[in-house]
Amino acid sequence: MRPDVLPSRPANSEDTLAGRPRKNTFEQLDQPGSVRINVQGAFIVDEESNSPPRTGSPARYGQDTKDIRLPHHKSEVSHMAVDIGGSLAKLVYFTRDPNGQGGKLNFKSFETEKIDVLISYMDRLVNGEREKLPHATRPLDEPLYVMATGGGAYKYFDKIQETLGVQIYREDEMECLIVGLDFFITEIPYEVFTYSEDDPMHFEEARVDIYPYLLVNIGSGVSMIKVSGPQQFERIGGSSLGGGTLWGLLALLTPARTFDVEMLGMAERGDNTNVDMLVGDIYGGGYEKIGLKATTIASSFGKVFKKQTEAITESEVAMENGAASSNGRCGRFAAEDISRSLLYMVSNNIGQIAYLHAQNHNLQHIYFGGSFIRGHHQTMHTLSFGMRYWSKGTKKAYFLRHEGYLGAVGAFLRRQPRNWYENYFHPHVPQTR
Repeated sequence: MRPDVLPSRPANSEDTLAGRPRKNTFEQLDQPGSVRINVQGAFIVDEESNSPPRTGSPARYGQDTKDIRLPHHKSEVSHMAVDIGGSLAKLVYFTRDPNGQGGKLNFKSFETEKIDVLISYMDRLVNGEREKLPHATRPLDEPLYVMATGGGAYKYFDKIQETLGVQIYREDEMECLIVGLDFFITEIPYEVFTYSEDDPMHFEEARVDIYPYLLVNIGSGVSMIKVSGPQQFERIGGSSLGGGTLWGLLALLTPARTFDVEMLGMAERGDNTNVDMLVGDIYGGGYEKIGLKATTIASSFGKVFKKQTEAITESEVAMENGAASSNGRCGRFAAEDISRSLLYMVSNNIGQIAYLHAQNHNLQHIYFGGSFIRGHHQTMHTLSFGMRYWSKGTKKAYFLRHEGYLGAVGAFLRRQPRNWYENYFHPHVPQTR
């Protein structure tokens, strides 16, 4: 897909937009098109020690994604990248180390419905607001570029361009996802891992021979992409029941309003057996002949109708006797239990569809990306268990510590020159519209 670009505004400090001076003073964004990202010694920054944890699986929901240190990268970078989806917008940009020891890739996410917050943050990057972003120290000699992907790259194109006054290149969403995932698989240590209750973050070694594989990208909806080689991919399926579904239903059925902390936090505390009908509720135990344990979910929300009917009957009797009526329709069900049931319902559905596509196309490696997972152990457990169960242990679910940033990183990398990344990159020269 040919990227779209608008002419850049002059980059000198006297340039004005909307009646105010523009001072492009973010020193880490410089010399467009000349950067070669040096991934030698790259690692994911740990809060405690500036190095990646090798074991354990701390919950990431509600926390910022870890940045990636590039200790040997010396060149300036003159662009940032943004992936604007239906629910979340993800931003990636490079900053130099103030001590001259390379730099790092920074990762930030924003709710798409609060797009002005994202644009304001990007504007501070462009203008180098020292109080907010202390890395900004000197004026630019070259214009800044923004690489944009996702549906919001079209929906908010004019708004972003008008505010920032910079060149914006729009990149194909699927291509960016693949470029980003290939980069993480092959170049970043301690990025890809499998999940189990005994070993919640078992890191996989970087592999050169990575194809073919299945990418299950879970955003507002779900896309399943078969990748056969560099720039060789096809969307083989998907589902409308994704992260946006979970988010929307939780907003309707619970008082939670934030996904990271409230919704996932409630799911963590909930007990889905108060809402879901299990095999044991039907058989009094497991149905071992066909491999169903008593704890297997037979019907998501299967207990609600019966309990709700009983509650209505009790309420009618109470009212006839002069007592106050019971709570509303969801009053008999804890928000935490509803949250956990919905999380399992959406995750199980995605996991089974992913397995069926992998089986049909003979794909052994299944990577789960997108902003749905958030490092939440119940989600990863559900997807991992389902993959092992349905494949009888022949397939694994692979997760990434930067699972929500595949598209943004892919867009960021699409701006690089020839041969900067030998394993993947093919030169891409943006064309003006």
